[in-house]
Amino acid sequence: MDRFEAFAGMIIDLNRCIQRIKDSEMKQFGLKASHTMCLYQLSQHRDGLTATQLTELCSVDKAAISRTLKQLYEKELVKCDLPENKRSYRTVYQLTDEGATLTDALNERINQVLSTGGSGVTDSSRKAMYKSLKIIRDNLEKYVEEME
Repeated sequence: MDRFEAFAGMIIDLNRCIQRIKDSEMKQFGLKASHTMCLYQLSQHRDGLTATQLTELCSVDKAAISRTLKQLYEKELVKCDLPENKRSYRTVYQLTDEGATLTDALNERINQVLSTGGSGVTDSSRKAMYKSLKIIRDNLEKYVEEME
């Protein structure tokens, strides 16, 4: 197997596994896989985040974040001080008490999944892997920018 096939295949397979795990885990909470990263980021920033910040942190477009926030708001998992009938990417969204309870359970599941996935990997190997992936990502992002 050549380098491209090995790298691309593993990244695709990892992404597929992550999506299946998100689908399965979020169904237990009556949510969609697309809600995962938004809830996770809000749980890591308890003072709240704007839609623009979530867009960047979750690496998805503004429309997807907007839909996700609307759905989470309707399920009373997030709150915001949004003027009636107005939209604003400067509005700060925070978890409700129910959202915080749910994300605490979600974060426990994430830790279990990471523990299972990383079973047999030493701390030094894990650090090297993340360092390598960051370098590869940064190099490829630069390459893409230069292409455009």
